[in-house]
Amino acid sequence: MNDSLPKPARYALTVEYDGSQFNGWQVQTGVPTVQETLEAALSRVANHPVRVTGAGRTDTGVHATGQVAHFDSASPRSLRSWLKGANTLLPQGASILSVLPVGSNFHARFSATGRAYRYVIFNRPVAPTFLRSRVTWEYRPLDVSRMRAAAAFLVGQHDFNAYRAVACQSEGSIRELRCLRVSASGQWIWVDAEAESFLQHMVRNIVGVLLAVGAGEKEPAWAGEVLNSRDRASGGATAPPDGLYFARASYPAPYELPTVPECRFW
Repeated sequence: MNDSLPKPARYALTVEYDGSQFNGWQVQTGVPTVQETLEAALSRVANHPVRVTGAGRTDTGVHATGQVAHFDSASPRSLRSWLKGANTLLPQGASILSVLPVGSNFHARFSATGRAYRYVIFNRPVAPTFLRSRVTWEYRPLDVSRMRAAAAFLVGQHDFNAYRAVACQSEGSIRELRCLRVSASGQWIWVDAEAESFLQHMVRNIVGVLLAVGAGEKEPAWAGEVLNSRDRASGGATAPPDGLYFARASYPAPYELPTVPECRFW
């Protein structure tokens, strides 16, 4: 072992991407993914293979405005070079917003103390022209007050087995939903969800229930009935990925990662 070789430094990235351009976050054979795309760009800047680790794995079609990731490199590059060089090499649909040095004990996934998602719904009779695949269109009039009443049944620590994908590989299904807030402005409705971590499709399955309640198909208490059943088959349809955004990951104060502004479409 050559002790004279420079030790790799660790960098934290804040990334935004259009999920409709990728087959999810995680590297897969033969299809474009966010992780693979970032690694290819950063590897060219570093002039050596770079491995990127994200705070959360998003599915095909799911977007991000504040995904956090980290990578290691001993290449002597300035922060400006990492940022501008990688962004020049990235395809349309993905951008690195910031690159910051962090300690070797920082881990984008395991150091995170919370994650937040926003689900954006465009509620009008006619489908959107310019935001197709970036928001979820709902033609049925939605009653936001009913959706808020349903959301109240889900806040707190519960067994969310009925709200996760059948193929979810997480060992346990107990999660603490710190926040589930339904907001509206004109034809826009958005759902904000925060927790330490989420199960696969958890947010999309929650929104599927809220949509059914908002449309008058189910009563607000049904959200709690689905929760208590612990049976995915008792829930509603999984909401499309189009409207889902990984908004941000939270970390202890010493890491001092940049605050990501809320994503807004109106």
